[in-house]
Parts: sequence; C-alpha cells; structure tokens
Amino acid sequence: MIKKIFKFLLKIAGFLILFSLFMVLLYKWVPVPFTPLMAIRYFENPEEKIQHTWVPREEISLHLQLGVIASEDQNFVKHNGFDFEAIEKAIENNQKGKRMRGASTISQQTAKNVFLWPGRNWLRKGLEVYFTFLIETFWSKERILEVYLNSIEMGTGIYGAEAAAKRWFSKSSANLTVNEAAAIAAILPNPREYRANPASNYINQRKNWIVRQMQNYGKFSLE
Repeated sequence: MIKKIFKFLLKIAGFLILFSLFMVLLYKWVPVPFTPLMAIRYFENPEEKIQHTWVPREEISLHLQLGVIASEDQNFVKHNGFDFEAIEKAIENNQKGKRMRGASTISQQTAKNVFLWPGRNWLRKGLEVYFTFLIETFWSKERILEVYLNSIEMGTGIYGAEAAAKRWFSKSSANLTVNEAAAIAAILPNPREYRANPASNYINQRKNWIVRQMQNYGKFSLE
C-alpha cells in the first residue's frame, strides 16, 4: 500500500513538473492571455472590469521599459533571476528595524504574476524560485521584460503597459514620455492605492527619483 501511494505521488509530481515545463515553453512564444491574479481579482469583485491588451515589447515605449528597470530591478540585465546583493541589503535593512524593503527581481515578479498567486508563505516562495529558474533558463531577457510589462497590475483592474497608458494618459504605451513612463513605474509598489495621474506628492517624488535613475542608467539595452 505504501509503495502504491509513493508511486502515485511520484506520478503526480512528474505530471506537475512536465506541465510546468510545458506552460513555460508555451509562454516563450504565446502571449499570456490571463493570470492567476486577474482571476483572484475577478472573484473578489466580479464588477471590477479587467483591462488588458497584449502588445509586443517593440510597441512599448523604451522610456517605460527603462523606467521599470530603474525603479524595480537595476541589475536586471546582469543577474540570472536573483539579485543576491539586493537580498543581502534587504535582510540587513530589515534586521536594523528600518522600513521593510523587498528584493524581488523583475524575473521573480514575472514568475509570480504569470504562474502563481500573491502571498508570502514558503510554498509560494519556493515555487517562485522554481519558476524564476525556468524562465531565466528558457526565455530571453527581452521575453521576460515583455511578459512582465504585459501582465503586471498597474491600477485597479488595469494589467499591462497598454491598458495603463490608456487609463492614465489616454494614449498608446508606444507614445509615453519619460515623465509619464516614470509616473506609471512609480505606482508599481501598490498600484491599487496609488494613481499615476493625477499623482500625489509622494508619487511625484518617486517619479522624479525614477527619472534621475533613468538618466544615471545610461544607454538602455538588454544585450
């Protein structure tokens, strides 16, 4: 009986691993139509209309591409999914009792947004590490950023760069200016609470900081 149960569990584990590999490889080329977070938001509030339009990375303003990297993950091009220096700084910062500081990379956020659910338990974090490793192995940096910019929550019911640009600035994501892109990037820590336009004093301060980081970053390239 124990052997049968063990074999059954192994089969389930094997199926889940193969299925996860299949989904990662599928999304290497196919646009992500829906995410677990969208489903969760829908069931939390069915009246909340989901705004989401997939666009290729080439049709998203370079200002926004650089803006999210400057604000969320400045070592995105250099690391392999995990920024260990940022993790160490976050641990030191939190141990000193200072304001809680995260260290999730764009790759980690993409893995969480596309394949998982919000949460801080060990199971979810372990799966995040697993899926981050997979997308860093099978996807290019360009693809990771493309999926990130098309799936991340950028306001109440707003998912992805195109929907955010239209909601906050009534224009296509391809035409965002530096300041508009920085304003959208500025609300990412809590997009359901903050507004990109009109922006609060706090968001304006973050936007100005992001613009400076974008200027200091230098020439933007994912190569």
